[in-house]
Amino acid sequence: MFSQNICFAKHLNPEKYYQQKWCEACNGILEYRLTDGARVDCLTKDYAIEFDFANKWAESIGQSLYYALKTGRKPGIVLIISNEKDCEKYLKRLYTVANLHGIRVWTMNE
Repeated sequence: MFSQNICFAKHLNPEKYYQQKWCEACNGILEYRLTDGARVDCLTKDYAIEFDFANKWAESIGQSLYYALKTGRKPGIVLIISNEKDCEKYLKRLYTVANLHGIRVWTMNE
C-alpha cells in the first residue's frame, strides 16, 4: 500500500470555482486579459492575483510577478489548500519566496 498525499488528490472543485468565489467577494475582475493574451485570474484595485492549488506553489510565484508587472498592480497569490497539515511544506516554501519579493499571499480552503 502507498500513502497518497492529499495535496495531490483529486480536488473537490476546479480552480475556476475558487477564483470566481474569491474574486466576486473582493469586487475583482475575473480572468482579466492582458495585451499578450495572458489572463490574470483576478485583478483587484491593488493586486494582480494568481490562484493555484498548494502543490503548484512555485508556478504561482512567476505568474503573479508577471501579472503585477504587466498591470502595474502588486503581486498576489491565493493558494488553495486541501489539507493544511499535508500542505504545510508548500505554504512554508511559498511564504519564504513571497516575503522576499513582496508577494501578498492568501489561502483558501477547499
